[in-house]
Amino acid sequence: MKYLVSFLFFFIFTISMTPQSESDPAVWSHEVKKISDTEYELLFKGKILEGWHVYSQYTAEGGSLPSEFTFEGAGKDYELIGKTTESETITEYSDVFEVDETFFKKDAVFTQRIKLLKPGLNQISVNLFYQICKEVCIPKDELFQISLDGTAFQTSKQELDERSAALGSSLKLDLKNKNLLDKDGLETIRGKSNMIWMVFGLGFLGGLIALLTPCVFPMIPLTVSFFTKRTKQKSKGIADALLYGFFIVLIYFLLSLPFHLFDSVDSQILNTIATNIWLNVLFFAIFVFFAFSFFGYYELTLPSSWANKMDAASSKVGGGMGIFFMALTLAIVSFSCTGPILGGLLGSTTLAEGSVATNLSAGMVGFGLALALPFALFALFPAWLNSLPKSGGWMTTVKVVLGFLELALAFKFLSNADLVGNWGIFKREIFLGIWIVLFVLMTLYLFGVFRFPHDGPKQGLSPTRKFVGFLSLAFSVYLILGVLNMANLKLLSGFPPPDFYSIKETESDCPLGLDCYKDFEEGLAYAQKVNKPILLDFTGWACVNCRKMEENVWSDSSIYPILKEEYVLISLYVDDRKELPDDEKFDFEYDSGRIKEIETIGQKWGTFQTINFNAASQPYYVLLSPNLEILNDAVQYVDTEEYEKWLKSGLEKYQLSMNR
Repeated sequence: MKYLVSFLFFFIFTISMTPQSESDPAVWSHEVKKISDTEYELLFKGKILEGWHVYSQYTAEGGSLPSEFTFEGAGKDYELIGKTTESETITEYSDVFEVDETFFKKDAVFTQRIKLLKPGLNQISVNLFYQICKEVCIPKDELFQISLDGTAFQTSKQELDERSAALGSSLKLDLKNKNLLDKDGLETIRGKSNMIWMVFGLGFLGGLIALLTPCVFPMIPLTVSFFTKRTKQKSKGIADALLYGFFIVLIYFLLSLPFHLFDSVDSQILNTIATNIWLNVLFFAIFVFFAFSFFGYYELTLPSSWANKMDAASSKVGGGMGIFFMALTLAIVSFSCTGPILGGLLGSTTLAEGSVATNLSAGMVGFGLALALPFALFALFPAWLNSLPKSGGWMTTVKVVLGFLELALAFKFLSNADLVGNWGIFKREIFLGIWIVLFVLMTLYLFGVFRFPHDGPKQGLSPTRKFVGFLSLAFSVYLILGVLNMANLKLLSGFPPPDFYSIKETESDCPLGLDCYKDFEEGLAYAQKVNKPILLDFTGWACVNCRKMEENVWSDSSIYPILKEEYVLISLYVDDRKELPDDEKFDFEYDSGRIKEIETIGQKWGTFQTINFNAASQPYYVLLSPNLEILNDAVQYVDTEEYEKWLKSGLEKYQLSMNR
């Protein structure tokens, strides 16, 4: 019987194989291995056409969509034992999405062990949703109908009710000229700046600030003097100081490695920070905790035994390894000052484009380089030590300023949670008002109006402190002018909530006061009425690049009139967690038979984007005529000049279609 069952599975596997082509780049099959009377191992195998990729379940968010299994009846008829495991994958950096993507080439094998709970169960259904990419990315569904005993699978197709069938069919558009999407795919034009270098610069700036704290600054002359005076050979002392600096950079780089090694877990979690409500709230709490440590109410320290052990190791080992342990000791004893700064750096990488792990490594290297630089420079030019300012109360002032900056960043995360959750609490004016209060308080502190517990005896204000105080005051005025609509706050583009997320009555709840529709059918009906082309805008509440496009590109004098006068704007928010009314919730059936529950606004428009445009990222812009003819290649994140050309080209094609 065992051999008969094996033969039947082999036969089914053989006849299920179909020739692969560009239109069908992945062919799937399944196998069943019986472990015991109640346990089975399910294998899902994919043969992938040369040049195509299928993505792992654990690929980083922000790139191509991960594979996702739905085991029908799991938890009721049978239970899953462990997670679905995968065969060997490849991880490479994607220039398009700027993240490290994990995928399969040629072959993909997923394995899941199950244990039966229902006696006599001999067949189960499993849905696989996956994305396969080459020049384009195509979302696909595969339904596995599995017979555990080798007999023919008895299908019992789930029937949709009439309302779900009608609502589901309304999501599918009869697009014309769709070859623009199928042929060329998504034309993604990235900004000129390199995000890695930007994060490196932020890390370097953070390192320079950390140098000015009381945990690090006094160590500079002591350490440099130690290296230059412990040997009669000046060149040896300089070499040791340079090696010490190199080890500082290396140590901070090594701190970022776990985010690469565990990319399938950590990076995925961190990349969801922009749209996950509770992770945003958690980061808010962490940053508030960091801020109050800088205000002097408590101190963050690593166990003192760690520093003692590293210091003892540096004395005992000597040589290059001894210098390494000295650098490690510095990293440990300075944690109370550098820890919150590194936390801010980590938070900045989660808000930036691209891979969190890659950005974090760049930021950590920048931070370590800034810390190491003075040790190397003062070893080369020891006379410069005489020009160093003396340690004093000014270093405490630096920590307090950092505390205010940490608080400001904390409220960005709380604002993200508010936007995605549609709480309606931190409207644009409220957010800016909180920032105004924080920077006014920082200004008052810098001018000596009030003090914190760890401040020393009151002294006169230094010119530097006055200068920073005036900068803080100027920024506060800038924010106030922004609240009063007397400044556009472009310097903060993408950071505050959008301008239409306001406590006051606005002409529209759309970007820049434009007229827009947030329901496709309503927008389409209006476009047909006024006979204008459509700008279909797939966006998100927590999408930083969407805000940058709206505030920097859409607001341009060459773009804004075109959007306002020539196009009907339809903005669909794919991360909107607001529930649909009960009479608008429905089950959507994919071509494969997979059923998906549509319960929120974001689920509706995300599914709409996927099934009609084979895309899942934002911002994503499509030009349509009122009769659903695609007028141009879709674009994503572009500069002003490119966007203007794209809009005008769509208008020209629309006029040509009108004259036909």
